[in-house]
Amino acid sequence: MRPLVADIDLDALRHNYQLACRCAPQSRTVAVIKADGYGHGALACAKALESQAPAFAVACIEEALTLREGGITQPVILLEGIFSADELPLVDTHGFWITVHSQWQVDALLAASPKKPIPVWLKVDSGMHRLGFAIDEAAAIWRQLSAAPSVASLHLMSHFASADSLDDGYFKQQMTRLQGLASELSAPLCLANSPATLAWPVAHGDWNRPGIMLYGSDPLEEANDITQQLQPVMTLRSAIIALRELEEGEPVGYSGRWRAPRRSRIAVVACGYGDGYDRHARDGTPVLVNGQRCAIAGKVSMDMLTVDVTDVPDVAIGSEVVLWGRASNGEVLSVDEVARYCDTISYTLLTGVLPRAPRRYYGRFA
Repeated sequence: MRPLVADIDLDALRHNYQLACRCAPQSRTVAVIKADGYGHGALACAKALESQAPAFAVACIEEALTLREGGITQPVILLEGIFSADELPLVDTHGFWITVHSQWQVDALLAASPKKPIPVWLKVDSGMHRLGFAIDEAAAIWRQLSAAPSVASLHLMSHFASADSLDDGYFKQQMTRLQGLASELSAPLCLANSPATLAWPVAHGDWNRPGIMLYGSDPLEEANDITQQLQPVMTLRSAIIALRELEEGEPVGYSGRWRAPRRSRIAVVACGYGDGYDRHARDGTPVLVNGQRCAIAGKVSMDMLTVDVTDVPDVAIGSEVVLWGRASNGEVLSVDEVARYCDTISYTLLTGVLPRAPRRYYGRFA
């Protein structure tokens, strides 16, 4: 069978979740597993964390229903809320918690008659300017929801635009606005995403909601002592399927973008953009071959990519190739480093791995 596989280390996932909890011991930590667990498999990740996580968060009701159908009983928060009022009976039946960010959602909730009041997270736009009520209108909405029989517990939430940045000016502006509103309403807070969980204790609220850090990616512009403890959860692993000897000056791949600077040995690897590997990977993008760093040479194809292995003497057909993650010898290639060579971020690489690359789960909770 084709050797490409995405190995998912569920012990590493649990380690990263516990690290998030240790960052904010006074907070409860929601595990964000939207987008199919950032490409890792939402249900498998939820099963691995269900003994520890008090709640999970997803983007939409389809993702939440997948968890319920798989036996997950914890609260599941819909981070974008409902997309139409006719979702509310499902919210009621399955005990989901919802985010409310727009007036039409408020109106739908106030008009509903659920069997049980629904826990609500009121989203405030503190500066991201994406979803949420303006700061100056949030208090009135809060009081309206507080008096509604269809609403159970209320939390105040927002999202930071620049918690990952070394320049903390805008983050501090958002925090100041949120602290003032929370004080006025005596509201419990949920503010901290992964970067705020890792770097900004001032943002730790009643709940935190880390996402990308759970999967071993460092979201900060500059690593700190905590991010260096993150462990990679996904290893995208394949093998060499062909080897070629090239003379100096010979081209490789479409358009001949890469030309051999010397007599070179080129390995063909079973992985391409048809599997979700980024076609924008530049020449020099690192991979691990038998645990040794090598570099992509030439454009990524749909089913294959090519690697310069001239300096790896023991390479052979079947040799292990790690596109990111942990090699068999323990060497790690960070998905964050690969993403920089592709002019993107780890989120797009991890969520972009297609079903054609089967997930293989291991660890104590596989």
